[in-house]
Amino acid sequence: MAFSGLLETTAARLKDVFGDLRFVKRKRGLLLFWPIKSCILAVIGWTMLFGYLEREQARMELNAVNEAGILGRAYANHLFRALEAVDQLTLYVKYGWETSNGNFLPGNFRHPRLQSVESGFYISLIDRDGNLLTSTIPSAARVNIAEEPYFRAHQETSDLFYIGTARVGNFSGTPVVPFSRRLSGEDGSFKGIVLVSVTPDYFTSAYDEITLKTRGFFAILSADKKVRLARIGETIFLPDEESQAMLRQPDLEKWNDGRRLEGKEWFVDGRSRYVGWQATSDYGMITMAGLDQEAVLAPYHEWRRTAIRNAAAGTGLLALITLVAMGVSLHLAWRKYQVEMVQATYRTATEVGNEGFVIARPVYDEQMRLADFQIIDCNDRAARLFDVSRSVLLGARISRLYPGEATERAMKIMTRAMKQRFYESDVNLHALRLNGPQWINIRVSRPDNDLAITMRDISEMKAHVAELEKRGNEDALTGLPNRHWLNVFLPEAVQRAEREQSMLALLFLDLDGFKTVNDTMGHDAGDEILRNVARRLEDAVRPQDRVARIGGDEFLVILESLDHANDAAQVAERILDSFRSAFRIAKGVYGVGVSIGISVFPKDGVDATVLLNNADMAMYSVKTSGKRNYCFFDAEFSERLRSRHQREMELRHAIEHDQLVMHYQPRVSMASGITTSMEALVRWHHPTRGLIEPNEFITLAEEAGLIARLGEQVIDKVCAQLAFWTRHGRQAVPVSVNISAIHFHNADPVQALASCIARHGIDPRLIEVELTESSMMGDSESVSAAIRSIRDMGITLLVDDFGTGYSSLSQLQRMDFDVLKVDRAFTAQLEQSREGTVFYTAIITMAHSLGMKVVAEGVESIEQARTLKALDCDEIQGFFVSRPLPPSEIQPIAPRVSFA
Repeated sequence: MAFSGLLETTAARLKDVFGDLRFVKRKRGLLLFWPIKSCILAVIGWTMLFGYLEREQARMELNAVNEAGILGRAYANHLFRALEAVDQLTLYVKYGWETSNGNFLPGNFRHPRLQSVESGFYISLIDRDGNLLTSTIPSAARVNIAEEPYFRAHQETSDLFYIGTARVGNFSGTPVVPFSRRLSGEDGSFKGIVLVSVTPDYFTSAYDEITLKTRGFFAILSADKKVRLARIGETIFLPDEESQAMLRQPDLEKWNDGRRLEGKEWFVDGRSRYVGWQATSDYGMITMAGLDQEAVLAPYHEWRRTAIRNAAAGTGLLALITLVAMGVSLHLAWRKYQVEMVQATYRTATEVGNEGFVIARPVYDEQMRLADFQIIDCNDRAARLFDVSRSVLLGARISRLYPGEATERAMKIMTRAMKQRFYESDVNLHALRLNGPQWINIRVSRPDNDLAITMRDISEMKAHVAELEKRGNEDALTGLPNRHWLNVFLPEAVQRAEREQSMLALLFLDLDGFKTVNDTMGHDAGDEILRNVARRLEDAVRPQDRVARIGGDEFLVILESLDHANDAAQVAERILDSFRSAFRIAKGVYGVGVSIGISVFPKDGVDATVLLNNADMAMYSVKTSGKRNYCFFDAEFSERLRSRHQREMELRHAIEHDQLVMHYQPRVSMASGITTSMEALVRWHHPTRGLIEPNEFITLAEEAGLIARLGEQVIDKVCAQLAFWTRHGRQAVPVSVNISAIHFHNADPVQALASCIARHGIDPRLIEVELTESSMMGDSESVSAAIRSIRDMGITLLVDDFGTGYSSLSQLQRMDFDVLKVDRAFTAQLEQSREGTVFYTAIITMAHSLGMKVVAEGVESIEQARTLKALDCDEIQGFFVSRPLPPSEIQPIAPRVSFA
């Protein structure tokens, strides 16, 4: 504890001593003695330590190089033995084949050196044309290898053991090293080759993980110093891979037996290694082994860190001893000097610093009210900040020093500080028409009755902040203000317009055809277009108008202080005119248009967000009505759009929350008057509007992309209802469901039908499908295939609303429909004109000739029914028979109908 207290006292003394330059000059000999002595000792010790560390590292690196050389020689012996074994194997197979007149099969090989297929040896016999005769490779690929180098090498040379380069095998499809020998006939003619394919693992199995560890290097090179096969850790590299183990070809003839190779220059993983190499005694191959530098030097680095930590601790102890010695020797001298320099220290602190310092004393009038402040002391820095001399400030009153706005501002700051005892603010001197720096920071405190004022020049900091704000508010691509700037500027502009009771307009611009340029020519071309657009917009608007890029290909023009809304229209026309000429960019000439939506304050909104949304809405109106134009905000269009969006959201909610219900309308036979089938009609059970007819939401569902989900839900509900009726022993007649053209072409109703029928376990003959004529348009092959699939399930097919579409007799015949339903519009004409009866007669005759039944829709009177019966119509459906009925415990079959 005593030693700790001594250290703290010494440190405090030294801190005070070295804070005073004049004391250092007087006592520099005494001050420097102990530090110089300690530094000399420390330098000697550290020099010796680092010298020893360098020698130790060099020794370990030399040992690593020698060890790599030993490994290289060991691997060379292993490689020689491996190649010798493969060589003998090829000779053995060659001899066996040639002496057996080609009847020597790989499956009958018996040789002490022969390895099994599982060990990585594959043996194949190839005929003189390069075709595979036989192989030990399971399911070997039948490919011709006549152009392969290991085949062509034997066509001219009779006695050659060919060593190939590691590659993906032609027959095995896996990485192998090919070896081959010539097969000759009795007359010495070329009869083919024997090919031995060896997996790379066989040659890299000598990799010693204990010595080389996980980052070691092993490679086999040919005589021309090219890497044939390499391994780093667990990864084996083939020479034809994009990522090679070695980045360069080594020049072993100019090197010694071993050396260190830099990782970034030589190895794909960027790790340095100590390498050694050795040529085999035969076959002209070279092996190379490498030890990872980091793994080799890891023990050294750990020992080095320990040594440096110990040396640092010793140096720290030496420093502490030095501090104690300095403190003891300087203690008496310092105490005397401290007393002498108290006043000089205070003056130095106030004059040398970067801050101006002022003492101001309040001045009161006769009623003891605060009237002014008088400067009773200041330093030179404060005087320079105000661009005057210190003599001018001393004794001056604030009210007489700077009259006008500057005095008023100073009095407010100082009066507030008198009340609150502290105040801080940034002041723009140039705005107050004062000389000196533009911005200063003022801190005013009241420790007693006077005010202590410190001032600091912050002009550079303010400029830096202003530059950062500018960058944050500026679009990097076009140089225009961005959305961040808009979020601040637009509310302020609206407030100004409200205060000044003036008109303000927003022009929301969206480029037409820009996406095509961006997708076809690339983003560089798109960026160049956007920069050109920014320049054209700035040229087209008035000097006082603001142009901003708010994202992608969307821009906004803000027009302030307008006299009339037509002024905004004139600006919009100038913008449209500026886009009439194409844009010339580096990749060509491209035409891009613009759609402009306009909202005006206060007519279209008194809030920045509302104005922006309404301008966007107006732009959308232009987009939907032809583009390349401008349009003012229309509240009715906006309301229609909102209403449609609301209805779309409600319909989406209805589908998701099962608000759709089914009603069923019977069809009766004209011959018997008995119900033969029913049509399923969907209704929307709206929570507030009640039951909604399909003509109010089917089109909306098609436009919103919901028709497929709605149709699948209808199919499921009908199948579930039929399953309920049949499960309870009720006899059921078939029920038809309508599938819209959009659902039929853009989804998979066939799969939906099959899935629902299987899930609910109903007879497919109880389901009928009604398709409109428009469903048969488009790709005739795909339509025919879908219709055949439906018929193959046993489902009856009906043509719905016949006469309103464009189907032809040939289409109906080709599609093979069962029933033709005539639209209610033609049924209504039966009693109105002779043409109505003629039309029905033609339809019935045509349908019967094609083997189709005819159903008349919309029958509402006994007269229509009698006429249809006379025309030989098969079935009728309509209010005369029954209105659509909700489901019940039994199928709501209509009573027998009489046509008498």
